[in-house]
Amino acid sequence: MSRIGSRPVELPKGVEARLQDGNLIVKGPKGSLTLDVNPEMAVSIEDGEVTVERPSDVQRHKALHGLTRSLVANMVEGVTAGFSRTLEIVGVGYRAERKGQGLTLHLGFSHTIEYPAPEGIELETPNQTTIVVKGVDKQLVGQVAAEIRGFRPPEPYKGKGVRYAGEQIRRKAGKTAGA
Repeated sequence: MSRIGSRPVELPKGVEARLQDGNLIVKGPKGSLTLDVNPEMAVSIEDGEVTVERPSDVQRHKALHGLTRSLVANMVEGVTAGFSRTLEIVGVGYRAERKGQGLTLHLGFSHTIEYPAPEGIELETPNQTTIVVKGVDKQLVGQVAAEIRGFRPPEPYKGKGVRYAGEQIRRKAGKTAGA
């Protein structure tokens, strides 16, 4: 039995879930999310809990079982607490500022980068070198953070660029004089 998939997902107060045409819809205080459930998985909602069951012990079904349960748990957590990802900007003159719903990034290029926020994502800049990406969909929050980091990933010599908060950058030694 899958250790992750066999555990039910509890629905906290203020969160409701329903099945409609093979889709699981979870609504909560922060918004609503929809999951297209694989037809091979059986999802049931009873007594404030969502349970996922698989048809057999085939490896594919075991993998889908744990995956589906994890996606449902992330949906419930997203509509109750939400998800956030923090990015740090390192480098002289590198900065970010909020423009409307999006960001304007100055990352050492000859031009500024305008990044419009996708629907369901909130971008904050507490200071010029910090970006906070917030939303209810865990996958979308991670994707937006990765896209912003992709504009100028940290380089290994001086460590300049956009990095996740707490990310360790492996530094390389530069050229040495002499010999």
